[in-house]
Amino acid sequence: MEKSLIINGLVALVGQDNVSTVEANILEASKDYIGFRRHERCEGVYNVARAACVVKVSSTKEVSEVLKFLNENKVPVAPRTGGSSVTLGIEPLEGGVVVDASNMNEILEFNEVDMQLTALCGTPLLYIEQYLNERGYTTGHSPQSQPVAQMGGLVATRSIGQWSSLYGGIEDMLVGLEAVLADGEVVRIKNVPRRSTGPDLRHLFIGCEGTLGFVTETTIKIFKFNPADRWMNAYEIDGTEVGLKAIREIIVEGYRPAVVRLHDPMEVQMLFNNCTTQGKALMLFVAEGPASITKATGEAVDAIVKKHGAVSLGTKPVESWIVHRNDVSFDMDKTSDQYFKMGLLADTCEISASWSQIGEIYKAVCARIPKDVPNAAFVGGHSSHSYLNGTNIYFQFALMAREVQYAESDYMSVIKIIMEETLSRGGSIAHHHGSGRYRTKWMPQEHGTSYPLMYKLKESLDPNCVLNKGVIML
Repeated sequence: MEKSLIINGLVALVGQDNVSTVEANILEASKDYIGFRRHERCEGVYNVARAACVVKVSSTKEVSEVLKFLNENKVPVAPRTGGSSVTLGIEPLEGGVVVDASNMNEILEFNEVDMQLTALCGTPLLYIEQYLNERGYTTGHSPQSQPVAQMGGLVATRSIGQWSSLYGGIEDMLVGLEAVLADGEVVRIKNVPRRSTGPDLRHLFIGCEGTLGFVTETTIKIFKFNPADRWMNAYEIDGTEVGLKAIREIIVEGYRPAVVRLHDPMEVQMLFNNCTTQGKALMLFVAEGPASITKATGEAVDAIVKKHGAVSLGTKPVESWIVHRNDVSFDMDKTSDQYFKMGLLADTCEISASWSQIGEIYKAVCARIPKDVPNAAFVGGHSSHSYLNGTNIYFQFALMAREVQYAESDYMSVIKIIMEETLSRGGSIAHHHGSGRYRTKWMPQEHGTSYPLMYKLKESLDPNCVLNKGVIML
């Protein structure tokens, strides 16, 4: 479809003020925070396809009308709310349209009896959390993107927060939702605590990254908030492997601290100003809830980690982490500029695996990157989301930057190693950031014989393949 016809059609639906063809606005709406894109922007390079326009929608009705129009004319759609993607997940295709729902910003219902809150997809998570905190409640959801994330994107990417060991991921918090399909059909999944009436259709949209529908409304659980009753403490421990064994014992024995973090010696050096004895790993714990529970949890954690040789560092490292844990998200461009001035291209990549696999993946990645990537500056990682049967590793790495034309290939050489070492040992190549486009090529290996089901869903719900093409599915 010709660009002028796309724009005229959208203007007729949402008005001239809500359709922008200004390149600066298109680039801002297409912005992804993956490491090599941030590095390119520091060089003044914008290697991203140019959308035909950005359309701002303000209601489910407008989302429906816009998607129906674009689908009928086979125009690619890049769905967007908060714009905190780090996976090339919201970049448009050339000539496509960015559909931005950040104007859909409203808490629709706060229900203290049913312990749930309903909000439109563009409502900022930080606003919701502050709204609840003032009333003695919390979402329990605190991803590092909290300062910029909005509800629709959190659901669409299967987000998880730093308090996940107690509260779970977004899939554990989401009660019901409203979504719009590619052809404009509006579907609602009602709010109930549980039901046994067939497949759980919420999961068509949780983690679909906008490929199966556009989430427009969410209802989430809320929890009592007792920050004064928290227990917290930090420990140094003799390396990552020992730390993982201690975490496994805590979780397997049935304790659920809200925060369970293990930072390897490299991250202690890079991120925590060497707050441990040289060569030691750092463990951070927070227990949250009623005072009797936090006391019992804290006593158990303390006993278990000390059994594994940990030494208490007191509460200050945890307190500092709580204050500064989201600093990078408040100004990602400033952080990128700091790395750029140091001559570094830096980023993260998170994977997950069972307890029997995770340590081997961590060791293999940390050994192979310095050996196989000549300009590797450092690689380290931390575990921050643990389960009865396993945990995650959030790898952090930096490369000595070469000329800007090599940024993507250098970056992907590191990602390739992480993907290969994870897949070869049975782990998952994405714990919580999603696939985006940069992991799509590994999705057939990730899903195996179940992968074709994704295409059958896509063919049924989006036969013209207009919704976020190239994300998750090749």
